[in-house]
Amino acid sequence: MRAPRILTVLVLALPLPVAAQDQADVDLIGELMAFHGSKAIVEVMSTHCYETTGLDGAYKDAAANWYLRNIGYLDLADRVIARLGGGVEGQQKAAETYGGTQIMTAYNQAPDKDSFCRTFLEQVQSESLDIDQQLPDILKRAQDISAS
Repeated sequence: MRAPRILTVLVLALPLPVAAQDQADVDLIGELMAFHGSKAIVEVMSTHCYETTGLDGAYKDAAANWYLRNIGYLDLADRVIARLGGGVEGQQKAAETYGGTQIMTAYNQAPDKDSFCRTFLEQVQSESLDIDQQLPDILKRAQDISAS
């Protein structure tokens, strides 16, 4: 069983700032917020599976390792967002809430919850849910902006 590619949907559903910014910058800010949504996905599902599988520490360890691998991307997103003029108030929280809601919806719809959690754990441990794997094009654009 494969977990859905939540991050792709997340990019399309986030609210965008309405400030007087270049539309391309506004769009990129919205896309970069998906980095925070991906963090929420890993945190929410890792915590939920940890609790529902009898406190299996592998979920906590996987989430901590995901964070260590991805903190640089999250920081990069924040720096680029600030450089582009910043997001609107509450935009990051909206991305986090949306990501958490979407992964819990996928979990709740899964016919085999244990299998969903095991598959999720495997994806986190294999690094396939890392930002550079899920959002490579957005990451590249952020890196290019940061380097310029």
